[in-house]
Amino acid sequence: MKILQEVKASLPSLAFPYDDYPFSAVTFNLGPDACTKPHKDSWDLTWGWCAVTSLGNFDHTKGGHLVLWDLGMVVEFPPHSTILFPSTIITHSNTAIQDGEWRSSVTQYNVAGLFRWVAYGHSLNREGPSGTDWWDNFNHMFSTSRPR
Repeated sequence: MKILQEVKASLPSLAFPYDDYPFSAVTFNLGPDACTKPHKDSWDLTWGWCAVTSLGNFDHTKGGHLVLWDLGMVVEFPPHSTILFPSTIITHSNTAIQDGEWRSSVTQYNVAGLFRWVAYGHSLNREGPSGTDWWDNFNHMFSTSRPR
């Protein structure tokens, strides 16, 4: 949330889906039979979570499954369910539903470029505050304090 608040303060004309919301973007995949091919979301924040909510009226035991290709998993994904996963590093898709049913989804995520903008001091410069390429070095993500 801190990063998104900083983005909002530095770029007040930028529109966000909701105030005080942990995701910078929302995509609506509207039915009647929303289905995706295997893909990774390369513009999303690499170490961030993507929240996908399944909507509709379909038999989740016969279709609309979430396929997590890199994990070798097929997950039943009933209507009105939400799952969080790192959509930039896991190839994913969903299966077709039966005739006469309908399926839509809502996907919430963070756009990586906004986090890069803040990390680079509100610029497109490739160097972070320490003079290194912050974006390619993930060490800043690890805590240096001990758990209590």
